[in-house]
Amino acid sequence: MQYETKFCVNCATPLQWIVTAEDSGDVSRLRCPACGWTHWGNPTPVLAAVVENDDGQVLLARNALWQEGVFGLITGFMEAGESPEAGITREVLEETGLRAKALRLIGCWEFLRMNQVLIAYHVRVHGKPGDVRLSPELADYQWKTAQQAQCWPAGTGYALAEWIKSKGEPVRFGAFRPGQNPEPDPAKWPVRYWDEDGRFVVAPALD
Repeated sequence: MQYETKFCVNCATPLQWIVTAEDSGDVSRLRCPACGWTHWGNPTPVLAAVVENDDGQVLLARNALWQEGVFGLITGFMEAGESPEAGITREVLEETGLRAKALRLIGCWEFLRMNQVLIAYHVRVHGKPGDVRLSPELADYQWKTAQQAQCWPAGTGYALAEWIKSKGEPVRFGAFRPGQNPEPDPAKWPVRYWDEDGRFVVAPALD
């Protein structure tokens, strides 16, 4: 559920849409007319994990609020005072009971509908497939090989696609839920590398 900020967190005055000059020019934002506090509405960092076991399988889980048959990656909010690496290690342990032994950054994607930025990691874990102990937030799980896994055209789906590609397998996309668009965004997939150097990607165009 999304909540709207209506009052100044500093003095509790009702916020108003006020135009003020910023680095990019005049910008209208929710601001406090009494003390000048600005509600920036910055995206919330969310961590996502492509969890892989020693058998080369990826863990997909179904949130307890999702309909049957819908599975995704392990995700969670980064907490104050922790690094993304510490945060994703904590989230994997809390959500699955599995301990991470190695991880690497896959990439970052926006999730505009929820005003979030997704930071995705490839996480190798200790234990066997049957060692999963789901948190109350998750209702079910399944292990898939890179050949079996199907991606979805959203941030976490692109992270899964990068993992499948790293395994040398063809990437398949489908709708996350029935009725949704199954096609990936051509601006996000496949990743366009700059000058054939994998450390760079093409910069987005600005309006």
